[in-house]
Amino acid sequence: MSVTVFFLIGIAIGVATSAPVGPVNIAAIQRALRYGFLPGLLAGAGAVAADGIYAGFAAFGITAVSDFVERHSGLIQIAGGMLVILFGARILAAHPHFSEEDGPPTGLWAGMGTGFALTITNPGVVLGFLAIFGSLGKWAPDPGDYAGATAMVAGVVSGATGWWVFISAMVSRLRSRMTDAWLVWINRASGSLLIAFGVAIFIHLFLEG
Repeated sequence: MSVTVFFLIGIAIGVATSAPVGPVNIAAIQRALRYGFLPGLLAGAGAVAADGIYAGFAAFGITAVSDFVERHSGLIQIAGGMLVILFGARILAAHPHFSEEDGPPTGLWAGMGTGFALTITNPGVVLGFLAIFGSLGKWAPDPGDYAGATAMVAGVVSGATGWWVFISAMVSRLRSRMTDAWLVWINRASGSLLIAFGVAIFIHLFLEG
């Protein structure tokens, strides 16, 4: 199978794994509405970096990482849950005003770090990629086909990046219709959803235990 086909399959995987609503989507949307296209995109780019790492582990068959994640899944989820709750609380406590945010936010790259941290501390991401790549059958690169694996990982990164470009561009266009009151309610909704995601992680851990 050609590297082009593997690349296209990777694009589909990248979009499919990025599109579901989760903490990173909420964070990126919140930043795009508050600051504009680039900050929203950078929040998504952090998730893309983590997705690329995990997709690489799955595509190249690096099982040591998946074994580590499975053995320490509980601790990783605790760290991720705390991070999501803290980030949600920070958004809830903010008092945003469009008039104060004409330019890029201070610490523009912080959003990228947040997106990366929220994704890399989610064991479901690496296990999800392993499940997806494992279910591809003949559509997956053969062991030792490094060109095919590289093309598929590049496709995942491209598909995920395309998703975040689309979301950030679409959401940032709505900023012109927003007032400070809208922004406050968006922050409240975003923060509350993030906290809910974090609490759900701990409930899931409790039920599993």
